Amino acid sequence: MKKAILYMIISAIAFTLLNVTVKSLGQFSVYQIVFFRALGSLFFTFPYLIKNKISFYGNKKTLLILRSVFGLTSMLLFFLSLRYITMGTAVSIRYIAPIFASVFAVFLLKENIKPIQWFFLALAFSGVLVLKGFGEDLQIEGIILSFISAVFAGLVYITIRRIGDKDHPVVVVNYFMLISTIIGGLLSINSWKTPVGYDWLILMSLGVFGYFAQLYMTKAMQIGETNVITPFKYLEVVFTTIIGLLYFSETYSIYILLGMLIIILGLTLNLVFKKK
Repeated sequence: MKKAILYMIISAIAFTLLNVTVKSLGQFSVYQIVFFRALGSLFFTFPYLIKNKISFYGNKKTLLILRSVFGLTSMLLFFLSLRYITMGTAVSIRYIAPIFASVFAVFLLKENIKPIQWFFLALAFSGVLVLKGFGEDLQIEGIILSFISAVFAGLVYITIRRIGDKDHPVVVVNYFMLISTIIGGLLSINSWKTPVGYDWLILMSLGVFGYFAQLYMTKAMQIGETNVITPFKYLEVVFTTIIGLLYFSETYSIYILLGMLIIILGLTLNLVFKKK
């Protein structure tokens, strides 16, 4: 379990760097950003699978495709939300995903959730209500996009758990990146903007950050229990908010910060109870 937690922390750092890079690419369409984010990761996954003589097809093909579709939908909606609201807020709302993951885990994975844990998860969800109700400067479009992204992220966690150790983590990530590259490329045709100069380097770095973020998240989810591991992704909220304040000069009202704190508190309490 300690190794799974470490993997999730590494994933949170990589996701933070990915968020910052996406935020800085506002001149490109979201579809094009998805395309480059996925394409860049394929430069890691394909050589790895070939070198280690691992089958590209995998064993749980249906689940691998489902995980990819869920992940692509969540990623696309989240990138869109960054066009409307601050990074820290978008990340906070998106990562109420453990709430949905916990609900799905009860029905699909037959995991047990104690009544007190439901209270903690409800507390985390109330943080979103604080953001929505008192964050006057928040655009409703961004909130809705992040919220739906969280639902699909919860489905991603559950699908990965269903895959378990039947498929190599890189196979799981490769499926996701390949499908995202194809769909992202097709959707970006009408709005394509050719990168110039350093834009190429920045766009391709999306794949680097995204690859390690997805790889270590996948590893963590495969060896750890959903309800324990997923809350550690909330470190991304802290990292992203700090960078948003310092680098993008984003502003956060006291109510927005309070809502983010409630979300983190609820999931942290759930984690502590689960460990006991």
